[in-house]
Amino acid sequence: MNVQDILTQLVSYPVLGGMSNLEIIHWIKNYIESHGVETYMVPNENGTKSSLHCRIGPAVDGGVILSGHTDVVPTEGQNWTTDPFVLIDKGDGKLYARGSCDMKGFVSCCLAMLPEMVKADLKKPIYFAFSYDEEIGCLAGPDLVAHITQTYVEKPKFAIIGEPSSMEPIVGQKGICVMETHVNGSAGHSSRIKQEVSAIHEAARLVIWLEEKMNDLIVNGHIDERFDPPHSSLHVGKIQGGIAPNIIADDVRFYWDVRVIPSDDVEEIISEFKAFCREREQEKRKLFPDFKIDILVDHPFVLPLDTAADTAVVDLIKRLTGNHELHTVSYAAEAGQYAKGGYESIICGPGSMDQGHRADEYIAKDQLKKCLDMLRKLILEHSN
Repeated sequence: MNVQDILTQLVSYPVLGGMSNLEIIHWIKNYIESHGVETYMVPNENGTKSSLHCRIGPAVDGGVILSGHTDVVPTEGQNWTTDPFVLIDKGDGKLYARGSCDMKGFVSCCLAMLPEMVKADLKKPIYFAFSYDEEIGCLAGPDLVAHITQTYVEKPKFAIIGEPSSMEPIVGQKGICVMETHVNGSAGHSSRIKQEVSAIHEAARLVIWLEEKMNDLIVNGHIDERFDPPHSSLHVGKIQGGIAPNIIADDVRFYWDVRVIPSDDVEEIISEFKAFCREREQEKRKLFPDFKIDILVDHPFVLPLDTAADTAVVDLIKRLTGNHELHTVSYAAEAGQYAKGGYESIICGPGSMDQGHRADEYIAKDQLKKCLDMLRKLILEHSN
């Protein structure tokens, strides 16, 4: 099977983040094992999902992990002109389907190169590591990284996370988490606004606090010019509450995200927010004793990546791709989780995120070719 054959198969599995990925992961498992390579499954607690990893080559230190994920984002509400789960070749040098770019293109390249990896006289190993639920919070990453560390007696050195980067080296990503805040106030006629506690008014104070915290970070020099924007961002994207203009709202929920540059501490930001919430509770309980603010994690914290320009993995990816300019991204990926696991990590994969997560998502054929070329060079490098 060539890379397009494999990509055709992979995009046919409509596995959204949060859904079971067993069908696609077992197809991948069977394909890998048909080439004589042993695989290891890393299931979730109830066995409805699983990551997979394997090693091609000898059990010696210094290998490279090639990391990808098997889930995709939804298509509902998008104006697709083709079936999103059928790979379409329109003859324009692009292959259209959900996940073709993010990131089944990279996974397909890895699998397409497996026969050459198996035949090569590898002196250092190459590993595949494919996860689930990356699109809803990189949920499987920590367990997959831990399982790799525990399974092999040898120590891999590098991790290449194949997120779409136009085959450019990505050495930094922001960390992200999404929080839910629930404000419980007291209902009443709007004329009694001074006698009741409006959940909407209090939620508004909290939203303004988040914006001011972001501005304070900027003013106090928390800047990293490698990123766009070059600072941590705090953003409220969804708010629900109230039933009528003349009724004081007793219930509001809002959702907000924090995207931090590597030098900022997301736990410190959230801790300061919680402290402000406790202050508001203390103040408003004088008026309404049951006033309460609950803060929940909606999307767990995904670690940032901050790989130094002089690390060995950067030299490796420059040799493999011929691209020497280093970049950063503001989206989340599993790279920071691999870095925390002790592997020098970098993001580099085919396609551009400009094409991901949208209707008529596609990957350019020349991007797949460049990825295959990178993997062939990796095989040669690990065979010497």
